[in-house]
Amino acid sequence: MREPILLTPGPLTTSLATKTAMLSDWGSWDGAFNALTADVCRQLVEIAGASDTHVCVPLQGSGTFAVEAAIGNLVPRDGKLLVLVNGAYGKRMARLTEVIGRQVSVYETRDDTPPSPVEVAARLAADPGITHVGVIQCETSTGILNPVAEIADVVATAGRRLIIDAMSAFGALPLDAREVQYDALIASSNKCLEGVPGMGFVIVRHDALQAAEGNSHSLALDLVDQYRYMQKSGQWRFTPPTHVVAAFAAALDQYQAEGGQPARLARYLANYATLCEGLEQLGLRRFLPAELQAPIIVTWHAPAHSGYDFKRFYEAVRARGFVLYPGKLTEVETFRVGCIGAIDHAEIRQAVAAVGEVLAEFGWDV
Repeated sequence: MREPILLTPGPLTTSLATKTAMLSDWGSWDGAFNALTADVCRQLVEIAGASDTHVCVPLQGSGTFAVEAAIGNLVPRDGKLLVLVNGAYGKRMARLTEVIGRQVSVYETRDDTPPSPVEVAARLAADPGITHVGVIQCETSTGILNPVAEIADVVATAGRRLIIDAMSAFGALPLDAREVQYDALIASSNKCLEGVPGMGFVIVRHDALQAAEGNSHSLALDLVDQYRYMQKSGQWRFTPPTHVVAAFAAALDQYQAEGGQPARLARYLANYATLCEGLEQLGLRRFLPAELQAPIIVTWHAPAHSGYDFKRFYEAVRARGFVLYPGKLTEVETFRVGCIGAIDHAEIRQAVAAVGEVLAEFGWDV
């Protein structure tokens, strides 16, 4: 039997080639592994359109490790971060900023409402103490796409610095550093680039990184030290996730062979269209209007039937070979279905059929 298809925002279903890349062991100081790391970083900066202005600093750990590192290095100890919140990951950014001892201001909108660039401009004008702005490109709580380019223009006009959490969007949704001005973009190996979990990275403006020396609250998350050590020795400061890097290199090879960002987005858009058409034919309703929805993960209203229980729903769909994601909203009952990973519309059609079977089996009218 095949492994379950992960219809989640990451970890996600990976290809056989990506899995196979983890079958070899690598020495952490070995020249071949150092070259592999360097090539991964080079490709990530190129994907971002940032080769002339930014560098890539990889970190062991999940994407949140990289978010904390970016904020803890780039926001000075006497700086202040304005966080734009419309979901759990914006709240997490604000929380970790507080924990590491930086000042934080929050501009929060509803889960179905993107931040207003006009309001961002007003808040920056009203508070000259704000040095940086943090925004989530695609808020995975719902799948909403935030207006990052417009916010970047506002932040640049105000003379402040922008930090973008592009975790569930990088590599699929376009965000070119030659067109969108930012100090840092943060993502991880296990999202739209279809690697495995264990490596985050920060694509950071070189001059901003150099100016950040001494800011870090943490030895392990010191981006300046990590970057300089890598430039000097080619090595990671501490034990690297060797198998993760090898899998990521293989995933990037497949990404380039597929056609890069335009092709990856086209496949995800086809997955998204198939998913929406199929689940809507079953009577399910999307949480977000189409104009705000990114083709990454889609939040669905749960069946209105009084007997609905997500755990039973999840287990029954999983028994048919598909792993869904619970909702993150508190006001309404929802579940989420991802469109990303090494899958295409064929797997999505099968997943829709599985959901339909489960709804019929349990008699959950929608």
